[in-house]
Order: sequence, then C-alpha cells, then structure tokens
Amino acid sequence: MACMYPSTSKEPEILYPYIEQEMKKLLAEETDWIANAANAASTLGFLLHDLNWAGFYLLKDEELVLGPFWGKPAVTRIALGKGVCGDAASARKTIVVEDVHQYPGHIACDLFSNSEIVIPLIKDDRLIGVLDIDSPEIGRFKEVDQLALEKIAALIVDFVNFPL
Repeated sequence: MACMYPSTSKEPEILYPYIEQEMKKLLAEETDWIANAANAASTLGFLLHDLNWAGFYLLKDEELVLGPFWGKPAVTRIALGKGVCGDAASARKTIVVEDVHQYPGHIACDLFSNSEIVIPLIKDDRLIGVLDIDSPEIGRFKEVDQLALEKIAALIVDFVNFPL
C-alpha cells in the first residue's frame, strides 16, 4: 500500500499535482472498485483544505446511489435532474455552486455545507455517476479547482473499475 504524507500547501499548483501523484500510487495497487473509490474519496477529503464531504454517487437504475465517501452520512438516493448532483449527472457537465443556499432544489445533507462542486464520471461515453465535494466555505471552489478536480476525476475513472 502506498504511504501518503499530507501536503501542507494550499497552493493549487503544488497541491493538485501532489494529489494526482498520490492518487496514482494508491489506486494502481488495487483492483477492487470499492476499495479504490473509498481511498479516492478519503484522499480528497484528507488532502484538500476546507472540505466537509467528498464522495461518489453512482448511477444505478436511472438514479444516483450513494457510494464510498469521506464525511458525515449523506442522502442515499438522488434522482437525475434533482439537486446539484442530479443536475450535473443529467447535463454531464461539472457544476460549481458558490452558495448552495441559493441553488434551486439543493438537497441539504449537512447544514454546514455552503459550496459544492460536482463532476460527472464518464467512461466510454457512459455516465457512471458523479464525484461530489462539499465545503463549509462559501465560494470555496474556483476555476483552478474545477480544472484540477476534473483531471483527478478522469484519473479516478481510469483507475477505478466502477461497475457498469
């Protein structure tokens, strides 16, 4: 198993390449999708600053079902087109929400969440689910975070053998 040492930097140009490197080492050694998804969520939750939730919702029978995550318990099922996760999955595009309390139809799992980024997970043009990351800080996710997290999400899709 890869041994992870936390980066103390909050600078995106240092932090995100470090996370990518650690994620590759961690995920390359395991083939079980649940173990890899759990470690990916934990890695993001542990290494990114100002988060309170990071995890996966996976598409099953035309709805998103809670998968491995880091953080407090969450809503188990989300309909496509509902909330930030359902909207990102339906549109197949990343959604960044500066203030979740202003997002129409936001599904509140944790009252301390104030901003959110949701990245669709797509493999061979098929929607697998979404990577959902929440923060207690309003406006936490910037364009630099979106670009880096989309790259990390693609890496996760490449390494994690999600059930299709």
